[in-house]
Amino acid sequence: MSLPITNITDRVVSHAMGLGLFETVNEAEPKNAPGHGLTCAVWAERIGFIRSSGLASGSARLVFTVRIFSGINAAPDEAIDPEMLNAVDQLFAAYSGDFKLGGLVRHVDLLGAHGVPLEAVAGYLLVEGGEYRVMTIVLPLIVNDLWEEAA
Repeated sequence: MSLPITNITDRVVSHAMGLGLFETVNEAEPKNAPGHGLTCAVWAERIGFIRSSGLASGSARLVFTVRIFSGINAAPDEAIDPEMLNAVDQLFAAYSGDFKLGGLVRHVDLLGAHGVPLEAVAGYLLVEGGEYRVMTIVLPLIVNDLWEEAA
């Protein structure tokens, strides 16, 4: 078996798109400035073996970054963070509600049993000369039985 990365990425993106909160949802880390409204980008950040392999196959921890962007001039200052936190709240609800991403993963590692838990960190980011308020979500996924182990 191999890692169904395209299917998993599509599922993570569809959660974000399904919320109806974002102007766009990109399937990669953006190289250009995001749009004017609330936007989102999704990409795989890291992958590694975990200590829960099956008898003859390895399992993995696949970590996605889900970043929400808002231009700092997009709304009144006091409205930006509540809008972004609402989006984080709805994404967290989607991830915990679809704990196995439609059967593609063993589970979303909500509590961080194999590393960093599901979390969001706020910050600012400069992209093409524009400043953006961002919420960066770490989305850790556990995927079973990916690669055969040699005997």
